[in-house]
Formats: sequence, C-alpha cells, structure tokens
Amino acid sequence: MGHAGMAAAAVRYLRAGPVEPLPRPELRCVRDDERAPVDQGAFRRVLGNFATGVTVVTAPAADGEAGPAGFACQSFTSLSLDPPLVAFMVGRTSTTWPRIARAGAFCVNVLAADQGALCRAFAVSGADKFAGVPYDPAPASGAPRLADTLAWIDCTIHAVHPGGDHLIVVGHVTALGTHREDTAPLLFHKGRFL
Repeated sequence: MGHAGMAAAAVRYLRAGPVEPLPRPELRCVRDDERAPVDQGAFRRVLGNFATGVTVVTAPAADGEAGPAGFACQSFTSLSLDPPLVAFMVGRTSTTWPRIARAGAFCVNVLAADQGALCRAFAVSGADKFAGVPYDPAPASGAPRLADTLAWIDCTIHAVHPGGDHLIVVGHVTALGTHREDTAPLLFHKGRFL
C-alpha cells in the first residue's frame, strides 16, 4: 500500500466515528520498582550519539512575576502539521517550567552555530538569564523572541503529558518566522556543541 492508500485508509478510519481517548495517566514520580535495568551513565553515553538542535524556550512574565522566564532546551521537535503542533521535554524538577506553565504560552528560539554562549547563559539556574540579551515580544504570546536566532516559534500550551522524570509539553503554533536562514544551527553531540 503506497502513501495515498495509507492516507485513504486513515481517512476512512477517522470518518468511522469518534475515537475513545485513552484515560489520562496520573502525574507522579517514577517509583523504584519501575526503573529500567539500564545504567544511567550508559543511557546518556549511548543516546549522546544522537545530535540534537539547541533551542531556548521563553515565556512572558505571568501576573506577579518580575520578568520573563527561559531555559536552554535540546529536546524540541515538530509534532503535527494539522493542527500545527510542536513539543519539548522539560525535567519535572525545573524551576523555570512552572513559570512557563503559569504564562500558558512560550516561544521556541532556534539557536545558530555561533550562539553557544547564549545557550550556556540560559542553562544556568538562579541567574538573570535575560541580562544583556536583546529580544522583542513574540507577536501572539509576548514571550521573548531572542535577537539573531535562526528561527522562532510562538505557541500556546496545548497539552502536557507525563514522561518519566520529564514532562512532554505540546504547543499549538500561533506564529513563526526566521531571522538567519542561511546560518548553520547550533548542535549538541556527545556532551558538547558542534
């Protein structure tokens, strides 16, 4: 069956009637009896062979907060064309994630190869990550759109799913654009930038 046949089968399936959603899993920590028999060091070493792009996820200040929020993120991916969805993963212990969740919106800033220092600035905890960083508000969310990045994707939070010691955040894209299309991206591979 070719692509057209598979697409037609999918359309017939979806037209057959409503699909019952799976029950939402309980958000909780991983218990000791659920841990896989894989050494965490080996897990990181092996998966470090997969090069990833690097982004900075930002959010506008929510009510009562002094300034915007942001963190460096290498677990970002496109998810769906229709509707336009993207996803990123964030650790459950992140102190920035609750601020993004309260804002209800975020902007993904795709970093260029020459923005390693910017990535490191957003990877620290407890500092003013936006000190000296030029940005303007993204058009829909108002989240910081960092200057001179490769691209930006402005989103509202669509869903959040549990994923072990991380959360999977799905964003509905409301606006997007590019700054420097002809520049190489910042890549992370085996614990260092490429």
